[in-house]
Amino acid sequence: MSEPMPRMNLHGAVDLSALATPPAGAPGQRPGGPAAEPGAAVPGQLVVEVTEATFGEAVQLSVQVPVIMALWADWAAPSRELLPVLEKLAVEYDGRFQLALVDVDANRQIAAAFQVQSVPAVVAVIGGQPVPLFQGAYPEDQLRPVLDELLRLAAQNGVTGVLAIDVDAEAEETPQEPPLPPLHAEAMAAIERGDLAAAEAAYTQALAENPRDTEAKAALLQVQLIARVDHDDPEEVLARAAAAEPGDVAAHLAAADVEAATGQFAAAFDRLLAVIRATAGDEREQARLRLIDLFEIAGPVPEVQNARRNLASALY
Repeated sequence: MSEPMPRMNLHGAVDLSALATPPAGAPGQRPGGPAAEPGAAVPGQLVVEVTEATFGEAVQLSVQVPVIMALWADWAAPSRELLPVLEKLAVEYDGRFQLALVDVDANRQIAAAFQVQSVPAVVAVIGGQPVPLFQGAYPEDQLRPVLDELLRLAAQNGVTGVLAIDVDAEAEETPQEPPLPPLHAEAMAAIERGDLAAAEAAYTQALAENPRDTEAKAALLQVQLIARVDHDDPEEVLARAAAAEPGDVAAHLAAADVEAATGQFAAAFDRLLAVIRATAGDEREQARLRLIDLFEIAGPVPEVQNARRNLASALY
């Protein structure tokens, strides 16, 4: 579920300079040094992966070129929808901003600094100050006006540099990913064209051929989750569940799917655990199985460990 994009301004923004470790050779330097001349070439790459160790470099760069930080997680299906679109737009805008990818599971301090509530979340940094943009996935045609407005805001604040990209060097630095297994590639192609049924069939066949294919299993569960929430209005689903009794299994299963699909796994786990405590027999088993599926999708995160302990307590 996407959240509305706010109006952009730097008034009252939180200064990130205290979180940004200055680069080597610049002791004590804070973001806010000399800005680039309008249109000046600034060394850098279009798309980078930012960690807690390199966060300071990204904040320093934002004095010269706007930096758009996309905070994502592998377990959040909307992340996989949004990141390719943002990467395409980074190329299209030809260096007028840098796209910085932040894995929130590996960089929790960055997520905390931006007060991220769900992923994906996108925040710009201009002159060392954050500008919240949006949460969730948006289509390409809705993102262009956001980027244009962001660049206007950056220009008003003197941040007008353009990344000077050494294409050959960037190609050398980018490791080549191994090709996907044929059925995985078939499934990904199906997802890209919106054919979830074909993607599910391909992953199912991959598991039939290799039951130990954990990536196919997790991907299959993710595709099935997307298919379950694809045609529902998330707000209506959550509203129905809010008005339902704990024993209304169908209402709470649907709501847990919506929460999981938007990265709110802790809420989904708590909801299903409440259903398990309030039901018995087939209804309890249905909720338990859905909870186990969501564990697989979420992966090895602390929320899963906590929920597994609570599940054992609820069952026994």
